[in-house]
Amino acid sequence: MTFSEGNPTQYSTSLLRSFQIQLRVIGALLMREILTRYGRHNIGFLWVFGEPMLFTLGITIIWNLMNVTHGKNVSITAFAITGYSSLLLWRNCSNRIIKAIEANHSLLYHRNVRVFDVFAARLLLEIAGATASAIVLTILFVQIGLMQAPADIIIALIGFLLQAWFAYSLSLIVGAASERSEFVERVWHIVTYLALPFSGTFFMVDWLPKSVQKYIMWVPMVNGTEMIRHGYFGSTIKTHENPVYFTLLNSVLFLIGLAMVKECGQRVEPE
Repeated sequence: MTFSEGNPTQYSTSLLRSFQIQLRVIGALLMREILTRYGRHNIGFLWVFGEPMLFTLGITIIWNLMNVTHGKNVSITAFAITGYSSLLLWRNCSNRIIKAIEANHSLLYHRNVRVFDVFAARLLLEIAGATASAIVLTILFVQIGLMQAPADIIIALIGFLLQAWFAYSLSLIVGAASERSEFVERVWHIVTYLALPFSGTFFMVDWLPKSVQKYIMWVPMVNGTEMIRHGYFGSTIKTHENPVYFTLLNSVLFLIGLAMVKECGQRVEPE
């Protein structure tokens, strides 16, 4: 903090100081979200990682018991983990963000708490859970021999980060829209279910007819999932992803999301 020369009782906050304050606010909201959702009993905050991990693990076990095959070069376990870990990012984030402000409106009476901070804390929690789930399950199954280590961890990581960015940007839009209309709350869960068959979780683009591939590539989540699988399987399979398109789309969605969150804050934040 630096005191102004005209009036020593007034001060201006530097950009760095503002950033530090916002980080502390988001950190406090994050801890509050963990305690509110999971409490202090049993394994407590470990459910942040355990819940998505159990979901992915359950699907992987079911597919292995059913002996579902996706080609001789594709491990069932690896296919399930790469697909469902990607799915959990955008689906859980967008579902959890709905009506987040309505449930935490009293927090906005604190001077440093803004709508963006509430959204950010909830979304970071979901992304952390999905990320930890993917890492733990990958290490576990590699150690017991159900899948190989990723062929190119850098490509897989970039794909996962782009998918997380998409989930974050999309959720900002959904969260802000849900505070404006209950229609979004009613419909969005249905939309996520309808989007599942087109998300790339259950298929790879190369398996589809050529006439369909150019259209399915317009679906954002498909690019992220394909890139994650490219990083995992390497040259043993052929993937179709467009990271340039995905990055540009994420940038546009993120700017739209920020604008909508700002407008939402002007409506719901106390004067």
